[in-house]
Amino acid sequence: MKFRVSAVQYHLHTIQSFEQFAKQCEHYIKTAKEFGSEFILFPEFFTTQLLSIGSEQGTNLTINELPGFTEQYRELFSKFARETNTHIIAGTHVINKDDKLYNVAHLFYPDGRIGEQAKLHITPTEVDEWNMSAGDSLQVFDTHRGRIAILTCYDIEFPEIVRMAKAKGADVIFCPSCTDDRHGFHRVRYTSHARAIENQVYVVVTGTVGSLPTVDFMRGNFGQAAVITPNDVPFPPKGIMVEGELNNDMIVTADLDLSLLYEVREKGSVTTWRDRRSDLYPDWEKMHV
Repeated sequence: MKFRVSAVQYHLHTIQSFEQFAKQCEHYIKTAKEFGSEFILFPEFFTTQLLSIGSEQGTNLTINELPGFTEQYRELFSKFARETNTHIIAGTHVINKDDKLYNVAHLFYPDGRIGEQAKLHITPTEVDEWNMSAGDSLQVFDTHRGRIAILTCYDIEFPEIVRMAKAKGADVIFCPSCTDDRHGFHRVRYTSHARAIENQVYVVVTGTVGSLPTVDFMRGNFGQAAVITPNDVPFPPKGIMVEGELNNDMIVTADLDLSLLYEVREKGSVTTWRDRRSDLYPDWEKMHV
């Protein structure tokens, strides 16, 4: 089975209204649809652009105000998904639940359903500066093109959670990210390659680019989108199907062929998923049956 995905290198810049945010998102979605994409990935924390609008009194908005845009955000992307008949992983958006802030990835289905996956591993900045709370459960999502998981930025740096997603049947990991320098970017990028090799899955990753001068901790962004594959003969030698230009405002698009994953798991040069030592380190699924 083949299907096409696009990943957005979302350009953060100051805006004056929610309508401007909506128009920018619509531009990326229409561009992806012109390429025939069925899945569109936006980056982590891209909705922080809404904080640059500022308050009616002319003061800067903080992360605590971002959940106030949740209803508009959900309505907007539900509309986009229905109208374009696409699955949209609309990056992450900060929500308030039981007086706690969570960084939550949202999957908008064409039929109006909305899936959620809270970020499970929280960085020191998210904890210390934004008082963010960690999610407590891993979801996998069934789509008409197979089972996927959404693991946000820092999550991809933990091999256990990706192995759990694969044990639950995910063939594609979508990874919205947001990194502010080369070090953070390469941590996410290198570990995305490791997770693709270990589990013989596709990893679709993207990040924010640009700058929000009035939003704390979003003033610097270093990002690039990529579609990453296992390193074996049916795939590109470096495990990179496509990648964007660093820090440019753009979209990358590629076709994912799930049959190639099944082929390398069965008879690849290496069969890492099949050869895991579940007698020494049991799958999460088996531990909880």
